[in-house]
Amino acid sequence: MKTTFDAQLVTNYKSQSQKARVLTEQWVDESVFCPNCGHLNINKYPNNQPAADFFCSNCKEDYELKSQQNEIGTKIVDGAYRTMIERLQSSSNPNLFLLNYDLHSLSVINFFVVPKHFFVPEIIEKRRPLAKTARRAGWIGCNILLHNIPQIGKIFFIKNKQIETKEKVLAEWRKTLFLREEKEISTKCWLLDIIRSIENLKKPNFSLDDIYAFEEELSKSHPQNKHIKDKIRQQLQILRDRGYLEFLGPGRYRII
Repeated sequence: MKTTFDAQLVTNYKSQSQKARVLTEQWVDESVFCPNCGHLNINKYPNNQPAADFFCSNCKEDYELKSQQNEIGTKIVDGAYRTMIERLQSSSNPNLFLLNYDLHSLSVINFFVVPKHFFVPEIIEKRRPLAKTARRAGWIGCNILLHNIPQIGKIFFIKNKQIETKEKVLAEWRKTLFLREEKEISTKCWLLDIIRSIENLKKPNFSLDDIYAFEEELSKSHPQNKHIKDKIRQQLQILRDRGYLEFLGPGRYRII
């Protein structure tokens, strides 16, 4: 995988935004493999495709591309809030490619994918309606809250200009595919909250008491549940059965 753009593509463009769009889209089209099946080519949809920018001709996974020159922060601006929430309830929601680039050196700094099974309502933030004086007065957009997505849901192809191996990308993708089988949004939200809690411990081995420390925080996220510790144990068992965790003995676990 190369980390540089083809400068010849934009010799006739003056707008920086147009240059960036052409360079980044062409780079993905020519350089990126499918993280789901490993197919060597991602294909670009015709312009103005409603939901996605790229697709894998082998496994039919869809991908939306968001690119920016500034460092990718805690949130990404997206489209209409209502449309996004509707997409979360269907199978049409694409996976998300995020690309951070440098136009001066014509190179990729960071490039990662967020699998679509990490998209739940909790990571979508409603923006204020556009002012009455705006052309689309009253329109409500949304932000994607990247800080609410577990780190395992941000799978890097390139990190700080360093290329990750294809084997690592595919392995990280497969590790959380079980989340796609969870059709109930509430169930998926619980699993993601527990995964985030485990990540916040910043250690591979942990105890049940370590996760109980997040009881108050989880109670705020799930106020309808009055048996948080029971739910924690249930979710840890699910993560164990799905191969995300290894059970080491009474009250002890390890991230696989």
